Amino acid sequence: MLIYFKLLMTAILWGGTFVAGRMIAGHVDPASAAFLRFFIASACLLLLTWRVEGRLPALKRRQILPVILLGLTGVFAYNIFFFKSLKLITAGRASLIIATNPIFITLLSAYFFKERLNLVRVIGILLSVTGAIVVISRGRLGEILGEGLGLGEIYILVCVVSWVTFSLIGKTVLSGLSPLVSIAYSSVVGTVALFFPAYLEGLAVHLSDYSALDWLNILYLGLFGTVVGFIWYYEGIRAIGPGKASLFINFVPVSAIILAFFILQEPVTFSLLVGAVMVSTGVYLTNSHLRRKPAPAVPG
Repeated sequence: MLIYFKLLMTAILWGGTFVAGRMIAGHVDPASAAFLRFFIASACLLLLTWRVEGRLPALKRRQILPVILLGLTGVFAYNIFFFKSLKLITAGRASLIIATNPIFITLLSAYFFKERLNLVRVIGILLSVTGAIVVISRGRLGEILGEGLGLGEIYILVCVVSWVTFSLIGKTVLSGLSPLVSIAYSSVVGTVALFFPAYLEGLAVHLSDYSALDWLNILYLGLFGTVVGFIWYYEGIRAIGPGKASLFINFVPVSAIILAFFILQEPVTFSLLVGAVMVSTGVYLTNSHLRRKPAPAVPG
């Protein structure tokens, strides 16, 4: 039960990142915000790794490339294309596309890792994803889908590919590394990659212009949205597999809208309540039929 609580809390923490991100929008450039978030996160993760492991474990040769790919997909590419897409399309439309993450992760997990995909799981996945879509579209799915596909949608689809790749590669990395070590090292890789676009945005020039509230939100993004959230998410992947763990991502838009109601005074609609019930029911159906065996090892 503890792992499910952590995954739910991860979704809530990640929902809070949308609020924090909105509060610094217009004050901090996208790549700069991403770089500062992961710079803070990397420093904390390395210190935490040193404290827990007693050292910074050396990577085996076969682990170097997967860790680099984790940083380039889940940290660098995801953040860059996410912010690029939000310049062209609305957050609701972007979130609607991101909500397809669990579908691709579950299907690919069934193919690569032989995770069971029975009728109850399929119904649960469809129900939870539909609930997330109801929340994101505010019950007006037809209007959103009728707008067509443009460059912004392509960017956010790259986001989906990045996160799916991040989740599936994580399954292979976790066969030999702890969640803490894999996240710490991949975060460092992503931070180094993010430095270059952040520098081109004028990060060094604008640092002194950020307000105390901007820094508070950046700290939240780095500490809670990244350090705590990523570790708990990877613990979930290791315990119950990427397909089942990723299903909790559907709670992110629900928690984001609820937090936005209290912090940003955004209204809570009837579609939010309906979607929340659908997401909760879908997650329950999927995880009430889990196998009692540990998650399968990576082939080879």
